[in-house]
Amino acid sequence: MSTIDEHILSAMNRRSFVKAAVAAAAAGGVHLTRGPEALAQQRGRGQAQTPPVPLGNGEPPALQFQAYPGGTGAIIEKLANERGWDAFRRATFTVQPWSGAVPTREEDVVFLPAHRQAALIQGRHISSVDLTNIHLERMKRLDPVLLCAVTIMEAQAREAAQQADADIRAGNIRSPVHGLPWGVKDLFATKGVRTTWGSADFENRVIDVDSEVVVRLRDAGAVLIAKLATGLFAQGDNWYRGQTKNPWNVEQGSSGSSAGPGSATAAGCVAFALGTETQGSIVSPSRRCGVSALRPTFGRVSRYGGMVLSWSMDKVGPMCRTIEDCAMVFNVIHGADEKDPATITAPFHFDRNIDLARLRIGYDDNAPEAFVNKLRELGANPVVMPARPSGSSSSLSVQGSAAFESYVDSLPPEPPPPPPDSTAAGGRGGRGGRGGRGGGTRGRFTRGREVNAMDYVQSQRRRHILMLAMAEVMKDFDLYVSGSGDVGLTNQTGHPAAIVPYQISDGDNPQPECTTIVGGLFADDLILSVAHKYQTATDWHTRRPTL
Repeated sequence: MSTIDEHILSAMNRRSFVKAAVAAAAAGGVHLTRGPEALAQQRGRGQAQTPPVPLGNGEPPALQFQAYPGGTGAIIEKLANERGWDAFRRATFTVQPWSGAVPTREEDVVFLPAHRQAALIQGRHISSVDLTNIHLERMKRLDPVLLCAVTIMEAQAREAAQQADADIRAGNIRSPVHGLPWGVKDLFATKGVRTTWGSADFENRVIDVDSEVVVRLRDAGAVLIAKLATGLFAQGDNWYRGQTKNPWNVEQGSSGSSAGPGSATAAGCVAFALGTETQGSIVSPSRRCGVSALRPTFGRVSRYGGMVLSWSMDKVGPMCRTIEDCAMVFNVIHGADEKDPATITAPFHFDRNIDLARLRIGYDDNAPEAFVNKLRELGANPVVMPARPSGSSSSLSVQGSAAFESYVDSLPPEPPPPPPDSTAAGGRGGRGGRGGRGGGTRGRFTRGREVNAMDYVQSQRRRHILMLAMAEVMKDFDLYVSGSGDVGLTNQTGHPAAIVPYQISDGDNPQPECTTIVGGLFADDLILSVAHKYQTATDWHTRRPTL
């Protein structure tokens, strides 16, 4: 049991957990069903009466998903043969020094890319304290409109910024993100700060643990200034305070459950943010809010301390103003973590001057013509992609139901449905409709209970066949441009995706439009390098909303 779930359940300390687990195993007690009703049914059939070890949201299953169809060992050996073992060492990311005039308007400072803000800090043109205060004040001013922040961490942020400046004065710049103010999706636990998962049920809950990504960025000197909004239990852009808005059009929601990171980044409230995706929650808000982002290959970033929706599909990635920012942040956070057994260390070497002519680039039917043509101008020779495979599994419904079993079982019984001719208002409005006592999620997290074990295993076998089919399609391509990003497919197969703005839309509310670059497995550095090459020749990523 993770420390997080010890806190949530408050049922057992670690020692008693281990003793109970050993006792259950000794009694043959590997229980496939855990709820009170299921346990009663087992007892009625004369099965062992040892109660199963209680489970919360975070404990991983013994079986781990591996994004490479041949398995983790095979991909490590393949990458080592191709790139050498030294490629697995964390690369050095160099921030180009600042040159020219320093911006004097706060608005111009906050809309600088994160790597340019880093250049200001490293060149001592601005202090981390001043940069942090500028972002804090902007977030406090805009959040009432955008609803992008759950908790603005003023005191902690200012203390961290002071330490960052002290380190700089001592000549200790820990990393390129040193001193930069950032925000994390409020699925991740942070010591001393509430973690709500977008639910009013957990509005005041503090999980006294730091998530691994929070630790890595803090150790790198970054300044966490806010827990950013997520849709209720990582679905959509509605949470218990309301709907998170798109800074380009505040009449419009920011889409996807990484709604807060997308909105706050696009509005200049943070230098960068971290979001998560299970099935579109980085891609969708990045496209809606016009930010650059990376949804990494499955397993490249630790999810420890984050809410689990699906152990085989959840991914963590940066949401930024430029692709170079994404590379800078990802360089800090990627790599294996023993607390997340699905993680893997793989080479990551961002190339600012990649030769597009040497790459095998595809594009699908809905890839933006303007984007593909610009790649041609830059030396690429893109060709039409063949059809990708299709298929689905019960991974999300079953794993989500398992992860939220303890929560759903804690809910009060649902009231009986009203008579057919009743005109009374339904009981899901108000606080409950925004995430209180279930917030309408009971059905969402019980559908997976209806899938029997045999069907679930068979669906995972078919998922592996889908992965093999996708590998066959990708064998002649390093990456491909896709208007939609094949979100349903690529989240099942674990492929990485980069989101890139490529034009401004027409109409009454012009805003950036984005496309997606899908890469081969563990080719995160490659798709970021290609997207960066595009951004060096265009300026769509520099546009800013008027708020």
